Amino acid sequence: MTCNAAPFLISRANEQVKVDICYNNTNVKLFGLNAGASYGPLASTHHSIDDISVMRGFGNIQIFAPASPLECRQIIEYALKHVGPVYIRMDGKSLPELHDSSYQFVPGAIDVLREGDEIALVAMGSTVHEAVDAAAQLNEQGVSAKVISVPSVRPLDRDAFLRTLNGIEHIITVEEHNVNGGVGSITAEILADNGHSALLKRLGIPDGEYAIAADRKDMRMHHGFDAASIVHHALGLLNR
Repeated sequence: MTCNAAPFLISRANEQVKVDICYNNTNVKLFGLNAGASYGPLASTHHSIDDISVMRGFGNIQIFAPASPLECRQIIEYALKHVGPVYIRMDGKSLPELHDSSYQFVPGAIDVLREGDEIALVAMGSTVHEAVDAAAQLNEQGVSAKVISVPSVRPLDRDAFLRTLNGIEHIITVEEHNVNGGVGSITAEILADNGHSALLKRLGIPDGEYAIAADRKDMRMHHGFDAASIVHHALGLLNR
């Protein structure tokens, strides 16, 4: 088991993770601490906005991004029992609980937190909370928004994911990660592979940019994936 700050665990030790752990299918659990832009003002040297895309390139490692304390505990319990490499993207801040005691994490399963039929908000990790807040704000404006959390990046039940999107023609993905290689890319791949015609807007750190050096609230606002920005983009999509 290895715990380290996500930018150093994934970037500095990249070849060791690739060869020693993944290629050799070693039974190692990697905990990427303070992922995304958790380190805020410490800037790009301490931000981990490409870890999911990097780990997805290593074919046999399981990848998880918990969005709540209960989900995190259950993912860790699963990972410790699983034989094989696992990467868990851990947030650096305390996250509110999203689930009641009946929740049971299932590897590969998506987590529908709110039903809706006009637009789907798909998020990963800590940004699930921005999506939940945005959905509540949209509801106040008469917009029915479904909220889908993706805690299990690999394995992922893509057929089940697609079924939750059936009938929805507007989708926004949200992640504290580059828009390439994370949950936005996964959603785009699923839509394209199955000929789904929904309009998709990917929110996160834009292509070709680094996360700004700022506290999380200001950083998300600047890059346009806080709750208010999600609402703005959702209304824009629906009015196209």
